[in-house]
Amino acid sequence: MTTITPFLWFDGHLDDAVASYRSIFADFELLESSRYPDAILGMGGQLMSATVSLAGTRIILFNGGPMYTLNPAFSLMVVVDDQTELDRLWDALCEGGAPSQCGWLVDRFGVSWQIVPRQLGELLGSPGPGVAERVTAAMLTMAKLDIASLEAAAQAPTT
Repeated sequence: MTTITPFLWFDGHLDDAVASYRSIFADFELLESSRYPDAILGMGGQLMSATVSLAGTRIILFNGGPMYTLNPAFSLMVVVDDQTELDRLWDALCEGGAPSQCGWLVDRFGVSWQIVPRQLGELLGSPGPGVAERVTAAMLTMAKLDIASLEAAAQAPTT
């Protein structure tokens, strides 16, 4: 069976990233890991790769050095059921990182994330007159998404 697995290139701090993601995601699983041999100058003993499972998605994290950098052109989207979970993940992933717009953030390791409520797809796909436009306009004013505000925008009277 053919599979697709996201492969994220880190420049050091992979041990810290694995520990951080383990503390943030309740369903975190470390599936495989390897360390650089001591003979590799500057990298000896460091975590070289870790294959993890987050929310059932297999992801390979690789400590490859400064040759490549992560950027927001690739992000991991986490779909949540409620504002409590959205807030918890947003706050934990933003710690030491940077919020962006429309539910996007970059964590302290350079990984881009989207923390999105499950309702957003329904709201943006609503056939109701003006609903998608109002929800989009509300979303564009937000860094961390607020479910109640998005739902209020969807219900606002059409002018």
